[in-house]
Amino acid sequence: MALPVYLHALGMVNALGDDVTAIAGALARGEAPGMGPIATRTGTAFAGSVKAPLDIAPPASLAHYDCRNNRLLLAALAQIRSAIEAARERFGAGRIGVVLGTSTSGISAAEMMFTQPAQQEAASAFDYRQMEIGTAAPFAAAALDLRGPAYTISTACTSSAKAFAAARRLLRANLCDAVVVGGVDSLCELTLQGFASLESTSPVRTNPMSAQRRGINIGEGAAVFLMSREEGPVMLAGAGESSDAHHISAPDPTGAGGELALRAALADAGIDASAIGYVNLHATATIKNDQMEAHLMARVFPGGVAASGTKPLTGHTLGAAGASELGLAWLTLARDDVALPRHLWDGEADPALPALDLVEDVRYLPRNGVRQYVMSNSFAFGGSNVSLILGR
Repeated sequence: MALPVYLHALGMVNALGDDVTAIAGALARGEAPGMGPIATRTGTAFAGSVKAPLDIAPPASLAHYDCRNNRLLLAALAQIRSAIEAARERFGAGRIGVVLGTSTSGISAAEMMFTQPAQQEAASAFDYRQMEIGTAAPFAAAALDLRGPAYTISTACTSSAKAFAAARRLLRANLCDAVVVGGVDSLCELTLQGFASLESTSPVRTNPMSAQRRGINIGEGAAVFLMSREEGPVMLAGAGESSDAHHISAPDPTGAGGELALRAALADAGIDASAIGYVNLHATATIKNDQMEAHLMARVFPGGVAASGTKPLTGHTLGAAGASELGLAWLTLARDDVALPRHLWDGEADPALPALDLVEDVRYLPRNGVRQYVMSNSFAFGGSNVSLILGR
């Protein structure tokens, strides 16, 4: 049997709040203070933004990495710093790795510099390394004084979900004794305008699985865990990855590749679909993604399963989405007082889609003494698919 790995501590910041406690409270109320209209260069967009001041700056030796993306990362890391430091004391800095997902890195800093050339302060503060896609993990490792393997994964919307499978491989190969794992992405014009040009964004709050769905809201945030082989209450029970390469931006309408990932995760966990108590859907509220996902969910879970899409509460945080949504699922296992995230929508089901058991009221995972499982799914451009299963 493969060695089990556990997720011990969570740090998170997004449109729901600036730490795990605030996020859990907002999740219970179904409210997201950071969701709303924001100004862009071409008008306004409905997006999920972090309202916290982000006043944790990199140390002086890493000042050249100072940008919004890395400050979001530092805000999340600060919440689990004591757990990381305790692990460093036990295992040594060279035995702790860092694997993070991102898709924007510090692009917003570059945009500010290029669009405001007259502002010498913006230009002088910019360093090209801020926007290099691979710098998130090495930056975090340096900021935390960790010297194990450190690398960044960028596979669009599956980036941080794939980070968990990668981190688990480091632990099982005995290359690390603990891994800081998660993802981070910040709002920038590139993603806001890019998805708008694809006609994939909604001018109002996103409305997943509805007949009236109009597209996504882009969001920003960070979510990080400490993963190790040391036993804890919540384990990474299964991970499934697939790549169907159907199209550069459109999902395979049959959902065949996504289904492979879900079934691989179930097989990896050694359980049947009936053992899953809740699924966090990818649920972007685009016409094609929701269509694909609804059909594959109906095939994998013919008996139904409680499910919700949480992007109306966070926005689509892209490279941070997998870790952020796994974080919301983790809370339902780690804390008895956290209910299943509600599916916020207008209730107008699309008659062309199979009916799903969407969580619209207050529901909790049953606490009946048996092992409980939850699943989180991520699907990305290029046909990259990841399914993760947590167990308690």
